[in-house]
Amino acid sequence: MAAKKEGKDFFQTIKKVSRALGTTLERDKLLDLIVRSAMEAMDAKAAALFLADEKTKQYVAAAQKGLSRKYQHAGPGHVDRVPQELMKKGYLHYRDAVNDKRLENRDLKKAEGIGSILTVPVMVNDRPIGVLSLYTADIRDFSKEEIEFLTTLAEQGGMAVEHARLLETIRANIRISLELLSAINSSLDIRVILQTMTEKVALALGVKAASIRLLNDDRTELRLAASYGLSEKYINKGPIYAERSIAEALSGVPVVVKDAARDKGVQYRKEKVQEGIVSILCVPIKAREDVIGVLRLYTDAPREFSDLEILQVSVLAHHGGLAIQNASLYMMLQNDLKGMKDDAWSHRCWF
Repeated sequence: MAAKKEGKDFFQTIKKVSRALGTTLERDKLLDLIVRSAMEAMDAKAAALFLADEKTKQYVAAAQKGLSRKYQHAGPGHVDRVPQELMKKGYLHYRDAVNDKRLENRDLKKAEGIGSILTVPVMVNDRPIGVLSLYTADIRDFSKEEIEFLTTLAEQGGMAVEHARLLETIRANIRISLELLSAINSSLDIRVILQTMTEKVALALGVKAASIRLLNDDRTELRLAASYGLSEKYINKGPIYAERSIAEALSGVPVVVKDAARDKGVQYRKEKVQEGIVSILCVPIKAREDVIGVLRLYTDAPREFSDLEILQVSVLAHHGGLAIQNASLYMMLQNDLKGMKDDAWSHRCWF
């Protein structure tokens, strides 16, 4: 009978969190609800959801309840320390946390009054982005149903994080597009427009740097038109030849380079390592149907660019292509007008 009651309580809790996922877009509120629900439903001392920080490679508490501030700073630690066993088994159970030699900071666990710990991964698209940990005051075992319940809550946590990220990406896309369109409409100085574009896209996507390179007249070399976040030394490293650059982008297809130091399709690999460049997203800039250059984003940590992010950058590159096209047409018009004025003056000289 107890198991049935427990199962019913778990179902109601999952239902409550699912309802919240569909009605609120605030990530922090959802994560707080998840850790509170885990703690209350499983009669635990505390619960915490840690997310990986891409830059520091450390797990940071995104939501917690029941832990002291001192203990929070002694969480799972470095991302690489998460055992393979967690991913293989789907959970880790530290029955006697104070004496389990797999764990670090056991003295802190003792001072915190922690008996047992149950940890499950937080996943997004089959990729671990964090962990959800449950802490009990007494030493205890966990049933299969309890482990499945905590795993489900962790999955909901991953959904909350991903939904928030996608929403922020959409908002950033709209914001940058509006700012870029405003810049295009308020200026015909292509240098100003492209510089604005590189800065806005780099800040919005949280990357190290961005650059725009345009093909020269004979389409053999990519010349720098604008950059943000790159050192003068890197910018002046040497010419970028079209045939030796990222060929797919010049054929009109976005390219993701996961490890710039090892990818043979990348020029100046040594210089990229010195600059701290790890991953690159390269998208074509087109004028009508012709590729006229590339927009590149550079990260200082390994990064998987989502389809939505690639689409976002491709849209911005399209705006950049339109801006270049408009500026070129304006210059042609100015030259035509000048020619017409010169012709008119020469005609007047006849009389």
